[in-house]
Amino acid sequence: MNENERIEQITQSTNFIRDWSMNFLSNMGISEQFIKYINLIFLIAIVIVLVYILQVVTRKIITLVLDRTSRIKKLSFLKYLINRKFPKYVAMIVPFSLIKGSIPTIFFDFPKTMAFFDKLADAYIVIYVIWLISSVLNAFADMLGERDSLRDKPLKSYFQVVKIFLFAIGILVVIAILVSEKPAVLLGGLGAASAILMLVFKDTIMGFVASIQLSANDMVRIGDWITMDRFGADGDVFEINLTTVKIRNFDKTISYVPPYSLISESFQNWRGMQETGGRRIKRSVHIKQSSIRFIEVEKELERFKRIQVISKYIDERYAEIKKHNEEIGADKSVAVNGRNLTNMGLFRSYIGGYLRNHPKVKQDMMIMVRQLDPTSKGVPLELYMFADTTVWAQYEGIVADIFDHILAAAKYFDLEIFEDVSNPIGFQENKLESVEIDKALRQ
Repeated sequence: MNENERIEQITQSTNFIRDWSMNFLSNMGISEQFIKYINLIFLIAIVIVLVYILQVVTRKIITLVLDRTSRIKKLSFLKYLINRKFPKYVAMIVPFSLIKGSIPTIFFDFPKTMAFFDKLADAYIVIYVIWLISSVLNAFADMLGERDSLRDKPLKSYFQVVKIFLFAIGILVVIAILVSEKPAVLLGGLGAASAILMLVFKDTIMGFVASIQLSANDMVRIGDWITMDRFGADGDVFEINLTTVKIRNFDKTISYVPPYSLISESFQNWRGMQETGGRRIKRSVHIKQSSIRFIEVEKELERFKRIQVISKYIDERYAEIKKHNEEIGADKSVAVNGRNLTNMGLFRSYIGGYLRNHPKVKQDMMIMVRQLDPTSKGVPLELYMFADTTVWAQYEGIVADIFDHILAAAKYFDLEIFEDVSNPIGFQENKLESVEIDKALRQ
């Protein structure tokens, strides 16, 4: 059917409302020259009012019905439809039917305009169906996103792919309607433009492939704490879509990372730490080397045995050392002969015992106290353990509690913690303050 036949077919429609409005305007004495234009405005105004009333009434009725029905547990999906404006789209069916049916009446005196608006109405049907399906897809995605087993999956990426194909098909059909061509003809023409389409949708395609790889390999989930230095990202993943992984950093800023960057580049995922329920503590205390010495057994051993954590250790260790020295005939008049206890060794044993009795240290994971290579800042004594929490604030509290105790306990073993006194002004001030305190104590 050609354009002229289409116009002729449409213009054959008539309506008593048009006849009534024309007679009404003519009886008012309006010139026939302007009647058709005024009649056009008049009919359009009537249709707009009727469409608005029908749309509001229909939407309220549908919303009320869905709201009441959604209270049934098996039909809880309906509440997601309400949140995604499904009633609003469904409510447009009746008003649109009125608009579609009134086009021949309103534009009876304007055949070419009638054909144009008739095409627009057909195109709107396609767009309307896309909106309706998208609303259902969004509601379905919301429902699945609240399930515990799917809450950490990148569902948005998959639904976005479906919607992209849906919109692509819809746009193709709309263009076919407007240019009066078959969609298959236009689809064949797109083959020549495939390279351009690939370039335009490059990020989308790469994002989709990356999302599948991230999900299939279980590399990132929603809720994971990840660190990616290149993008300044250090926080929790709260959304994964086709083009972006959104990360809420601990300073409350948001980093946007392309999904394919998580495939092609290195990043750190802290999920393993969170799943174990323990976070590693690895920190050193620097002991001043000149404060490390042998223990004078006869004079000092009883004093150290009063420290309950190492009392048993001292007895066992002393018996072992004594037996060894007797076997090799060590001359103990000189301390360096044979084996000896040191204040550093006792301190290491004490820290190990302290950590194994600490209620906030995970006892089923590694606990180690080791001595590292001496440096210009002294001998590093490294503590390696795991706190029994992954919550950042609680973790920092546990670390502070442990090292407060360790630093305070060092003096009971006659050990000194290294402090940088390279600042002569600050050192002099501290020295003067110490002298003043000593004078006050003597008085």
